[in-house]
Amino acid sequence: MDKLSQLRSMTAVVADTGDINAIRQFTPLDATTNPSLLLKAAQQAEYQPLIDRAIAFAATQGGSDDEQTALCCDYLAAGIGREILQIVPGRISTEVDARLSFDTAATLERARRLMGLYAQIGVAPERVLIKVASTWEGIKAAEVLEREGIHCNLTLLFSFAQARACADAGVTLISPFVGRILDWHLKNTDANGFTPEQDPGVQSVRRIYHFYKEHGYRTTVMGASFRNTGQIEALAGCDSLTISPDLLAQLAADQSELPRALTAPADTGNTAAPLAESDFRFQHNDDAMAHEKLGEGIRKFVLDQCALESQLQTRARNFEAV
Repeated sequence: MDKLSQLRSMTAVVADTGDINAIRQFTPLDATTNPSLLLKAAQQAEYQPLIDRAIAFAATQGGSDDEQTALCCDYLAAGIGREILQIVPGRISTEVDARLSFDTAATLERARRLMGLYAQIGVAPERVLIKVASTWEGIKAAEVLEREGIHCNLTLLFSFAQARACADAGVTLISPFVGRILDWHLKNTDANGFTPEQDPGVQSVRRIYHFYKEHGYRTTVMGASFRNTGQIEALAGCDSLTISPDLLAQLAADQSELPRALTAPADTGNTAAPLAESDFRFQHNDDAMAHEKLGEGIRKFVLDQCALESQLQTRARNFEAV
């Protein structure tokens, strides 16, 4: 049995891509997208009719050019999500505009709009996770959304403080970024490399996983942003892992044995005290890696969001000219 099949027997495998063909090939349980993946998807031929429908829909709603562009992006994200949900049996994660990462009210408004768009195109709410950056403001927005029945995936998670606050908020799922944690340590320390067991990203996810299980939190831990299959194998048994198509292919081609790396400890019944905002901000900012990677991740998503908007605006002008 190949390693991908073995992994599926102990962990929910999620495709980290908007590529329909890759999703068909690897048949994951769930899929997740972000502005970077949507930007790539929007350049694929099969999505061009959907882009035109998104442009036409936004134009019928009125508003300024910027408002129409933002709506077009949300409609496109929901449309791509629906296409993916025709292949995967589980859920799709769709991200709120990263420029709203420090605005709770605006995040709530955009998340509700995304869910409304999904409803308009016939997607049931239980099949969607709204992705929000793991800032304090994003976590507070997710807490409200969860109470409303809108389930959330808290992304760009690098610190234990972020993980604790997400669990306190009762979010459905978190996405700790394994590979980006490794990137930082390779750049900012004297280490030339790490074994999977020593990998700081792997160790971060393991710490979060064990803390959640010991204290009875129901939030799903979904490791993300992998750089190699060794990181994935070192987290076999985690609740869920979101994996890029190239790494899925490597796992599928490997016929060697994959042992379980994570086993949930017993729930101690001890409830951890909620993390106050001041403690969250201090602990997160005291972690140089987490502070830097969160800011960098938001900036990268914003750049890709802007590039996607520019592409859609150009196509909209051509659309109007025709």
